[in-house]
Amino acid sequence: MPPLVDKPTFSIRERPTVIFTLDDYGASGVLAAEWAQTIRNALAQRKNILVAGGAGSGKTTLVNAILHEPEFQCQRVVLIEDTRELQCSAPDRVELLTKNTEPKVTMNDLLRMTLRLRPDRIVIGEVRGGEALAMLKAWNTGHPGGVATIHANSAQDALHRLEDLIGEVSQTIPHRSIASAINPVVFIERIAGTPGRRVSQIVENASIAP
Repeated sequence: MPPLVDKPTFSIRERPTVIFTLDDYGASGVLAAEWAQTIRNALAQRKNILVAGGAGSGKTTLVNAILHEPEFQCQRVVLIEDTRELQCSAPDRVELLTKNTEPKVTMNDLLRMTLRLRPDRIVIGEVRGGEALAMLKAWNTGHPGGVATIHANSAQDALHRLEDLIGEVSQTIPHRSIASAINPVVFIERIAGTPGRRVSQIVENASIAP
């Protein structure tokens, strides 16, 4: 609202009514077939997937496609978000939201609560602060197979971004924990023309020099 802007400005993020699947991504040219299989293999092997990209690149939509895969349908899934955008049809799921009004409930609070809910897979809508460290601890302590998104300019940059977020709450960066918990990193970006988005990188066994 004015005086921050000249006139009222609205940004509406509407939940889609149709879920795009990984097969849909492949048919539209957004995701190469071999990379779709890489994602499916990671799910089957209960690896943690980090989806990276810029604002509006389609990270959440891609995560919804991943959540549509069979591995999530027979397990207890806990979803943690600031804004309700993730869509998971798993019968056994718990959806948790942060709260900005007093008493506030942060991502860190929800991650601590999550560990008491016997989750099989922990899914985080977006990692943007010190909860990155709590996420690593959760994923590294018997809760593999999760998914999260992060803002970054490349797959490798996503790991450096994760370092920066952890650095907000810790003087020590747990490089070994990052390497253990994150695999693979999927990078999606906006492109000109059709289809408008493209998964341009998938990095497996990525590492960060300490």
